[in-house]
Parts: sequence; structure tokens; C-alpha cells
Amino acid sequence: MIKSAFLYLSKSEGFKSFLTRFQSFNNVTRRFVAGENLQDAVEAIRQLNRKNISASFDHLGESITSEAETRNEVNEYVRVLDSIEENKLNSNVSVKLTQLGLDVGQDVCYANTRKIVEAALRYNNFVRIDMEDSTKTDGTLEVFRRLRSEFDNVGIVVQAYLYRTEKDVEDLLKIGAKIRLCKGAYKEPASVAFSEKRDVDANFIKLTRLLLTSGMYHAIATHDERMITAARDFAGEKSISQDSFEFQMLYGIRRDLQEALEQQGYRMRVYVPYGRYWYPYFMRRLAERPANVWFVLRNVLRG
Repeated sequence: MIKSAFLYLSKSEGFKSFLTRFQSFNNVTRRFVAGENLQDAVEAIRQLNRKNISASFDHLGESITSEAETRNEVNEYVRVLDSIEENKLNSNVSVKLTQLGLDVGQDVCYANTRKIVEAALRYNNFVRIDMEDSTKTDGTLEVFRRLRSEFDNVGIVVQAYLYRTEKDVEDLLKIGAKIRLCKGAYKEPASVAFSEKRDVDANFIKLTRLLLTSGMYHAIATHDERMITAARDFAGEKSISQDSFEFQMLYGIRRDLQEALEQQGYRMRVYVPYGRYWYPYFMRRLAERPANVWFVLRNVLRG
């Protein structure tokens, strides 16, 4: 119920206007979003790197239908890659294909994303293609496959709450895809996604085992300690090296656990979002985890 409500509110400009009247709300968003400009994200990542935690830049924005605006996103990501190199940051980049023209046309999206992957290759860097709601899955995978046939420095995200994901993972492993596994953050119908948390968790563990035994470097993205424990226990049972995969989390969520895993010798990467279009992202983070809601409410009420 809470998740559905926050996903609905993530699309409400009126509710956004109401919330942003409170300075305490604006202050608390900085826990989950680095800021509105690139330099804010650079500083956030610099601080993570000091703790031996790597990062991924995530310039917020999605559902762009103007081809000219998609070119602006390409330019921003090239600027991000330049900045990573100039500042000697331990970071890659994450892109959403609806930022880059997926809703304009497949060829436009492919050409735009290719420019970013090429720019990353010049710096020996990496681009992760994020996954959006289930209506975009086929298109996203199609663009990824085209790019993967040309480049090694591009990876993909899959979502454990979709029924189709096990088959997708099996197919992706055949082409040597570097995969990030997450649970999924969008509101999906029961016809395409598990509706019960226990079923999503069971599928997440099944897919984690599939990835860890594939012999390729993948990312397990979760803040759920039970999922992390399941991955660690399985890796230990199979004598899978800590260097052969990484855990990933989102900026501002479970910072204690991020640092603890790094101190235990695991590779940890944090997704660092920034940009003007922070509101839908922020609300989805609240929808994912009720503890985040209470954290925000406590701080807003104090204000």
C-alpha cells in the first residue's frame, strides 16, 4: 500500500510543489541525491572513494521525447566521463535509455548510447545500462545487445521481480554480458511480475547463484541484509573469490552496511544520482523501503 502510494505521488507535480515548500524536506533529499549539478556529484564520489568505495554517476532524467534533449544528455555524460578522468575518480556511469531516445526511436537511442560507450572506452571506463519499467525491457535489451556485439565496456541491469528475468539472464550470459541484479522499483502488474516479496526474494537468490557461478564479473545490488547474507554464504560454499563480484547500493541508503562490507574485503559500489529531475527518483526510493519514509518524516517534522 505504501509503495503504491509513493509510486503514484512520484508523478505528481502538485505534491512535489507542496513538499519543496519545506526547507527541512529539501535538506533531507540531499541524503539520497548528491545535488543538482555535476560538481555536487563529483564531491560526493570523492568522499566515497576516500572510504575505498567505488561509484557510478547517475544523471537523473527519463522519458525524454525530444531528440534535441537526448543529445543534451549525451553531452552531459561525456562531460561526466571527462570529469571522472580529470578528478581521478573511481567511478563509472549509469544511463537510462529513455534519457537517450528510446521513446523517440531505437536507432536514435542506439546512436546516442554508442557515443557514450565510445567516450567511456577512450578512458578505459564502463557504462551500465539501467532497466526501467517492463514496457521498456525488450527495447532496452535490444539496444544493449547491439552495443554488446561491438563493445566489452557496457553492461546491463536485470530485475528479480519480473517473471521473465531468469530466461533473460540465461540469454545474456551467452553473450558475455556483465549484469547488475536488483529487485526492481516500478509498479508492475501481476501478469508480468511477482507481487509477493517472498517470491521476489526467492527469485533474487536464485538469480544471484546463477550469476556467481557464471565465471563473469557481476553486481549484486541490494540493501537487504538477508539477500547479502545469502550471496556471501553461497560464495563461501562455492569458494568464489570476493574479487569476482561486487555489491552495489544507492547513495545515502545503508551507509553503515556499505562501509562494513568494504571493511570485510568485499567490493562495494554506490550509485550517486544528481540533477534537476531528482523528485521521481527520490519518491521511488521512499516506495522501496518504508524505513526511508520514517526517516524523511522525522526530519521534516523536526523542521
